Amino acid sequence: MTEAEDRKPQSDEARSAFRAPTGNSMTQVQLIPVVHPSDGESSTTSEFALPEGLAVPRPGTEPETTSEFALPEGLDVQQPPAAEPEGSAFSPPSTYSARQAPPAFTPPGGIPAVSLAKDVPWQDRMRTMLRMPVAERPAPEPVQRAEEGGPAVPRVLDLTLRIGELLLAGGEGAEDVEAAMFAVCRSYGLDRCEPNVTFTLLSISYQPSLVDDPVTASRTVRRRGTDYTRLAAVFQLVDDLSDPETHVSLEESYRRLAEIRRNRHPYPGWVLTGAAGLLAGTASVLVGGDLIVFVAAAVGAMLGDRLAWLCAGRGLPEFYQFTVAAMPPAAIGVALNVTHVDVKASAVITGGLFALLPGRALVASVQDGLTGFYITAAARLLEVMYFFVGIVTGVLLVLYFGVKLGAQLNPDAALAMSQRPVLQIVASMLLSLTFAVLLQQERSTVLLVTLNGGVAWTVYAAMHNVGGISPVASTAVAAGLVGLFGQLLSRYQFASALPFTTAAIGPLLPGSATYFGLLAIAQNNIDKGLVSLAKAVSIAMAIAIGVNLGSEIFRLFLRVPGGASAAGRRAAKRTRGF
Repeated sequence: MTEAEDRKPQSDEARSAFRAPTGNSMTQVQLIPVVHPSDGESSTTSEFALPEGLAVPRPGTEPETTSEFALPEGLDVQQPPAAEPEGSAFSPPSTYSARQAPPAFTPPGGIPAVSLAKDVPWQDRMRTMLRMPVAERPAPEPVQRAEEGGPAVPRVLDLTLRIGELLLAGGEGAEDVEAAMFAVCRSYGLDRCEPNVTFTLLSISYQPSLVDDPVTASRTVRRRGTDYTRLAAVFQLVDDLSDPETHVSLEESYRRLAEIRRNRHPYPGWVLTGAAGLLAGTASVLVGGDLIVFVAAAVGAMLGDRLAWLCAGRGLPEFYQFTVAAMPPAAIGVALNVTHVDVKASAVITGGLFALLPGRALVASVQDGLTGFYITAAARLLEVMYFFVGIVTGVLLVLYFGVKLGAQLNPDAALAMSQRPVLQIVASMLLSLTFAVLLQQERSTVLLVTLNGGVAWTVYAAMHNVGGISPVASTAVAAGLVGLFGQLLSRYQFASALPFTTAAIGPLLPGSATYFGLLAIAQNNIDKGLVSLAKAVSIAMAIAIGVNLGSEIFRLFLRVPGGASAAGRRAAKRTRGF
């Protein structure tokens, strides 16, 4: 390199990034030429190049010069693994596999062995599973064969909600609705699911594992209808889904569910109207009426039923429908008394009340309360109260104007009720039969519920009329037998217990106590009227509690799934867990 070239300023590409800027007082660092042994030419290096003579020997050839902090030879330290990138708390770890998950934590008390036996109804199997914590539930093989890639979770949840909607709208208890929803999910392999039922809202949540995102769906129940034939069909569908020997695909389940929704009621409207009249007539005979009373009560009930249908067609709420339906029987009874016809007007009015008292809703509300579904129970009790107030309003209006017109209605007529055992037993059975028709039950269940109603009245009359026991205690025992036999019949046919119990409690409804309480209030005898109404409420609660207690007593002696004793049966949800 010549002297002129040495004075020539270098370009930016040739200038080192670590070279001191021009004009610095520091001494310029000269580049040290390094001669390559291969070609003998020199190359320009930076100031960080090792000077000549300071060559570090390679390992294995000459001892390496190290500091006092260097590790001795032979002491290898394992390098720590690289840390995982920071993520969400719900994201699965890189070493986690859902298909090969590690064993779950075992509680100190152990996990009970539960075997879902085929000879146990699905209601008891699913109720047993629901009363266990999610971590303790066994995970059996799915009943239905899932499609390739796993079940369609949103469609399974939608099918579950639609089935639960039909059951809840038909008057089924909240616990049985949850059991049915849980059975549908498990049949398609969705094990970690949690159904939740309230009075108007159904929801279900499914979470594949603790680290996967949950899927939640809900459905609102806006309309209710009494059709126990449809209820039995839904129970049969759930039973087929829970049966490991019966394969029902999702498409087949949707098709059957659509058929259940489209099916017409088993009885036409004129049959229902005639059944309402026959129910009121037999109820009037049950409390001491004769043939004229039977006809008058039947005509009044049929007129009330038609007026209620007319109000429903005009969009009036059910409160006004009950108010209008209660007026014709009361008006006919008052008219017979004003015209001095020698009949028991009280029996006519009482018979009309039997066809209107909401016994089904009352039993369902008390059942939900006893099983821990307090929100649903409170809502159903409030609904029963509104219906009862509507009936009271309609009857009180007629009785008030009847008293003003000079009707001689005697509140003490209840003490002079005639005792006709054979005729009353026949009337009670006929009352249960007509009640079953009003509830749209299957024809195969009508005969059984008729016999159950006759047994209920026989036990009540033997305890109260013959034994002199209080009507509340007699009603509770009779209703307990109704619930016990209803559970027995439902287990025999793998169906719901409602069709075998609801109509059978018809002869026990407190129609007489309700009427005489309203009559006393209309005659300005408030204290006596409130006492009689309190007696009616006590009898109604005795019916509901007796039915539920009879069902629970029957379940106590059932064989628990898995072969365990009855003492190991789980308590209902949201209780203290005894």
